Amino acid sequence: MISATKPIDTPRFAARLRARAIDVDGRRVLISRLAGSGQEMDLTLPANCNGYGRVRHFRMATAESWPANPLPIAPACRTLGIAPVPDMMTALVFQNAACAWRCWYCFVPEELLKADPKQSAWFTADELVALYQQIPDPPRIIDLSGGSPDLVPEWTPWMMRALTDAGLADSTYLWTDDNLSTTYLFDSLSREELTQVQGYRNYGRVCCVKGFDARSFAFNTRAAPEDYDRQFDILRRVLGLGLDVYGYVTLTSPHADGVRQDVSNLVDRLQAIDPNFPLRVIPLRIQVFTPVEQRLARDEARERSLSVQEEAIAAWIDELQQRFEAEQRALPICDVPLKTRPT
Repeated sequence: MISATKPIDTPRFAARLRARAIDVDGRRVLISRLAGSGQEMDLTLPANCNGYGRVRHFRMATAESWPANPLPIAPACRTLGIAPVPDMMTALVFQNAACAWRCWYCFVPEELLKADPKQSAWFTADELVALYQQIPDPPRIIDLSGGSPDLVPEWTPWMMRALTDAGLADSTYLWTDDNLSTTYLFDSLSREELTQVQGYRNYGRVCCVKGFDARSFAFNTRAAPEDYDRQFDILRRVLGLGLDVYGYVTLTSPHADGVRQDVSNLVDRLQAIDPNFPLRVIPLRIQVFTPVEQRLARDEARERSLSVQEEAIAAWIDELQQRFEAEQRALPICDVPLKTRPT
């Protein structure tokens, strides 16, 4: 049970959820059942893969005054040799059934985040790939989402092996979400598994920073404010692996004071990890899906935060214009060089 007032103890809660969400010996992951869930009404298409998968439409276009979102379209097209890059691509999404944080704007209802066996089922990677193969004209992007996939990092190399064994490694693009809540990627994978992740060609990872300062982070996630700093420590380690890494950032906060300075500080911290990484980060505009609508009811702080994000995105755009030349800002996101991964 999560207290409504006490901050989430991320290490303890994550460990408890991980124990319920992965079967390491059986190489199985607990996957959310989307059919019949509170998330189902927001799906563009009916759930597939016997109710455990969904098709997501990734679109470049976003809201007015917000940057276009080329993730994961651009990196997928680059590795798959698709040209020209389309404005929209579909992906098959599987969601692991656990997350240690409770972001108020999450489009996933809470019953799909607590490793509840009544709302989920166990699958091996081979079984998930077999379900994928049954889809007529399946999407070429497979998105391992959540929940929080970094609670069960073994899922990624297991899927890589299953796709390779099925002869699909070259024709599909694997995309993994990471909310930077744990170090399980480094603590739980064997050296062989980590090497496999590093060497898999058609793979990208997106890491989400939840807020632009410690208090917006705590407001957004219900985790302790100090976990905000920890996100950057983990991000530094992920980039150090040499993976094709991108970023999301959410800019909601109930506090309208000091927004521009706080956003500037955020860009400073990202550049301290890699000078060019802000150009690989896409700010996500929070939208009101059904679970979010229910959480917004009678909550003035959350309502106010939707306005604050508009000021924050203006500050973000200004910071990038001041720090990077127009030629750098115009680079395709997958061409932005990193110290750990030069183009």
